[in-house]
Amino acid sequence: MEHYLDVSMLEPCEPMEQTLAAIEHLPQGDYLKVIHRREPHLIYPMLERAGFAWLTEPGGPSEFQVYIWHRDDQIAKAAVASRSN
Repeated sequence: MEHYLDVSMLEPCEPMEQTLAAIEHLPQGDYLKVIHRREPHLIYPMLERAGFAWLTEPGGPSEFQVYIWHRDDQIAKAAVASRSN
């Protein structure tokens, strides 16, 4: 199941804080889709340390879509891979 979080209009630090808060409660089998106005490079090491995997794709002018799931969750990984854009 997809969980959706749009942080594209938030000021710096808020997108990272809200994303990290959202993944705290992310169930196995689900993934989080984050809409951001820039690629969030600073969060990648945090996700790695916390045991998450991600995929970042451009979603349009000044928009990035970041998909986040538990690294060992094959169901969520497959759901991200098979989603329709």
